[in-house]
Amino acid sequence: MMMSNNYKAAGVDLEAGYEVVSRIKKHVKRTDRPGVMGSIGSFGGLFDLASLNYKNPVLVSGTDGVGTKLKIAMMMNKHDTIGIDVVAMCVNDVLAQGAKPLFFLDYVAVGKNHPEVIEDIVKGVADGCVMANCALIGGETAEMPDMYDEDEYDVAGFTVGAVEKDQIIEPSRVKENDVVIGLASSGVHSNGFSLVRKIIMKDNNIDLNTYFDELQGSIGAALLTPTKIYVRSVSELIDKINVHGIAHITGGGFYENMPRCLQEGQGITIDKNSFEVLPIFKVLQKLSNMDEKEMYNVFNMGIGMIVIVDPQDAKKALEILQSQGEKANIIGKVTNKAGIEII
Repeated sequence: MMMSNNYKAAGVDLEAGYEVVSRIKKHVKRTDRPGVMGSIGSFGGLFDLASLNYKNPVLVSGTDGVGTKLKIAMMMNKHDTIGIDVVAMCVNDVLAQGAKPLFFLDYVAVGKNHPEVIEDIVKGVADGCVMANCALIGGETAEMPDMYDEDEYDVAGFTVGAVEKDQIIEPSRVKENDVVIGLASSGVHSNGFSLVRKIIMKDNNIDLNTYFDELQGSIGAALLTPTKIYVRSVSELIDKINVHGIAHITGGGFYENMPRCLQEGQGITIDKNSFEVLPIFKVLQKLSNMDEKEMYNVFNMGIGMIVIVDPQDAKKALEILQSQGEKANIIGKVTNKAGIEII
């Protein structure tokens, strides 16, 4: 007890830490899936890959954070969706290699341990894991009073997925004239928020609770819309069709992310009239006077992921994705000229 009191005097509350563990157990339980071994509280998270009957599995891992979108969550005092974002950023990345996420671990660092806030964050992580069909098998909450202010925190995550070795999605599959299908995003997702905050708060002095007709709500609420998780719909597509390429549209927008799934010398021509630019991007462009090319170079503009398929498979691919609830459209095609051209 003596040590606990000394630790508390240094700014770390062990009792609050124990309360967090008891609060989050019910959320972790919701993410249970085949392969999970043991329970939360062990030194390491266990997962039995053999139980899933892969023949020649390759593990694909991804790690990411949420960036300064966290600042919006803190200012809005809304913490229950930011966990979905951290899961999405990781699982959508491993999905781009054709891997199905198996398990997830989260890391939450706080200035002061507010158990109800951490429960909200982890609830969001669990929600994201359920959407991605992956298990939350471990994590860490670090109380660091000299690193963060009392109401500040940071969140990061890590996921491991698996794919059969002969089914890894890589650039060698992509052919000229392949069809590019765009999957609608839910909003800004989790990239470009340093610029977003500069545009809204620094340059225009707009309060996050300000209502915008175009957004049918406050700009803060629109910005906090969680990143879309594409795992279930795209996994279904991969199971039924030979998918040639996948790109997760994150920081760097169209120009940086789309070429990552192509062979050297290949490019993509995008028809910008083939999909809806979401209202939030129109608002940001109007407030910032950014030119269109820069917008496409920073933001997802309404397309959170692309999948590339043979032209003969395009119709069936659209049917599968739409039956899974995705807003999917043919937005372009692969060319033999390097770079992304938006026409």
